[in-house]
Amino acid sequence: MKTGVLGGTFNPPHKGHLSAAEHTREALGLERVLFIPTNLPPHKTLPDGSATTQQRCDMVRLMTKPYDWAVFSDMEVRRGGASYTVDTLRALHTAGYDNLTLIVGTDMLMSFDVCWRAPEEIAQLAALAVVARGLHDRPALHKKAELLRQTMDARIFFVECPVLTISSTEVREMGTFEQMTPPEVAAYIREHGLYHRDSE
Repeated sequence: MKTGVLGGTFNPPHKGHLSAAEHTREALGLERVLFIPTNLPPHKTLPDGSATTQQRCDMVRLMTKPYDWAVFSDMEVRRGGASYTVDTLRALHTAGYDNLTLIVGTDMLMSFDVCWRAPEEIAQLAALAVVARGLHDRPALHKKAELLRQTMDARIFFVECPVLTISSTEVREMGTFEQMTPPEVAAYIREHGLYHRDSE
């Protein structure tokens, strides 16, 4: 079964995450997409006022529930410690997932061979679906992709996703929960008074 993998802090999960997953699923013929919240992100610290790990998981579970192709997984949280993509892909392979596509943003592609742990192994464990967001330097992206194909035998696909123009940081700072998150997530944020905003 062709399976997509979309990881992240999901702080909060928003419509951009769903859009990236759905566009990739349609473009590459994926049968399901796993949404996997990080336990502890290795390269950044969650800002003050963030949702707890359990709350982030709750919100992702609510976001994915209406879609039969979207699957919530708390495997990184259950594993504990810092969440490294290579460990997750290894675990998925051990569990029998052998046709994986890792969904990443353009910034992640540009830093793939610099900041990621065991990028060569990641490239062997999964194809990379790069979701184009906003106006980026396309020649630089394609140059990076070609380098990774040559040096790591990476399988890289570009997926156009014009809707993905928001980030969790922007959603938190602007407070656009009603507009930018699914209704169930917006209701959860209000109910729990998350991100230092009134729950009214």
